[in-house]
Amino acid sequence: MRTRFAPSPNGYLHMGHAYSAVLAHDLARAKGGEFCLRIEDIDAGRSRPEYVEAIYADLGWLGLEWDDAPVFQSARLASYDTAAAQLKAMELLYPCSCTRAQIEKAAQTKGPEGLVYPGTCRGGKADLSKPHSWRLDMARAVEIAGPLHWHDMAAGTVQAAPAIFGDVVLVRKDAPASYHLAATLDDAADGMTNIVRGMDLFTATHIHRLLQALLELPTPAYHHHPLLTGADGRKLSKSEKAPSLSQLRQSGADGRQIAGDLRKGIFPAGISPDNA
Repeated sequence: MRTRFAPSPNGYLHMGHAYSAVLAHDLARAKGGEFCLRIEDIDAGRSRPEYVEAIYADLGWLGLEWDDAPVFQSARLASYDTAAAQLKAMELLYPCSCTRAQIEKAAQTKGPEGLVYPGTCRGGKADLSKPHSWRLDMARAVEIAGPLHWHDMAAGTVQAAPAIFGDVVLVRKDAPASYHLAATLDDAADGMTNIVRGMDLFTATHIHRLLQALLELPTPAYHHHPLLTGADGRKLSKSEKAPSLSQLRQSGADGRQIAGDLRKGIFPAGISPDNA
């Protein structure tokens, strides 16, 4: 068994990250397997070296040790280009020059990630003189892949329904790849057998399962855990400035004790799992 913790170095880790890392670490160790660390740093505009160092320090403070050297997505750009070229050769990607404002004006339905792209640039209608992304022709991709499913530890067998997302972006205007493409490729390259992550990424698995089929990649088992929420009922997040592990570590708190409490389902005051 191989599991991973894959944070983005665009801010400091919080208790929700600690919970996910502990679960992934312990699942592997319970089976005599390996726990790996991947730094998802392809968003060059937001990634910072100091956040990477804080990730190392926070995991060590929690008593979590990873096998092998940490993997950096920024070292894998060629693999993303290769996969994108493969999908283009299959006539599954098309360029899109639409702005966010244009999409908001034209979109008529919502999907798991917000407004569903209305297909404005499908059929070679993109303005290639402008910055453009590359979108997956979802209808054609679903037709090629056929019926798919995946297994989740809590939900059991799940029938993949990627069409609800519409034509998702796989190559961004401002980054070498989308989360969907990069994470799917990296999990396969690293030999991940079990993916542990929060319920906020449950629906993303529909897209990842489709990409695995199109690119002939193995399908791991998935473990989507409850998210931790604050006193206001909202999930802990960097954007909401949730208290960081670095603050706790620097204040002298016992990281190993915190990790032990998380294993027992004991959470700091004001924090609880969202089991809805």
